Amino acid sequence: MIITMSEVSALAVGAGRRVTLHFALKLDDGQVVDSNFDGQPVTFVVGDGNLPEGFEQVLSGMSAGDEGVFRIPPSRAFGMPNPTNHQTFPRSRFASDIELQNGLVMSFKDAANSELAGVVTDFDDERVNVDFNHPLAGKELLFQVRVIQVENS
Repeated sequence: MIITMSEVSALAVGAGRRVTLHFALKLDDGQVVDSNFDGQPVTFVVGDGNLPEGFEQVLSGMSAGDEGVFRIPPSRAFGMPNPTNHQTFPRSRFASDIELQNGLVMSFKDAANSELAGVVTDFDDERVNVDFNHPLAGKELLFQVRVIQVENS
């Protein structure tokens, strides 16, 4: 199948399409959590799992050149914090040369031996509390986007 340039430029974001865009994630207070507006755009395929469903939904129907700012509730972004994702470990499981501090992000291995990030929330000489929730869980986010290109994948 041959697609002309005018057809390519008219493609809209939808399932299975490759999308290239600039984005910024901001908290309600305007604090920028992540942005690539000053760098290279990101490319992904809609439905490949790289973006939470709520982000993909607001992009649906947009075309190259479209811009927008969208409010994404926690349920459509990174979910709500799950209390079972807080775990306590004996301090002895951590190397003695690790300087623990609240907010320290550490890498752990899960049951499938995959890497999992955890944030130290509290510790003392006996125990270390770690939060394995996504850092943006429970947060309403502003998703600013500029679509650069939409292609069939």
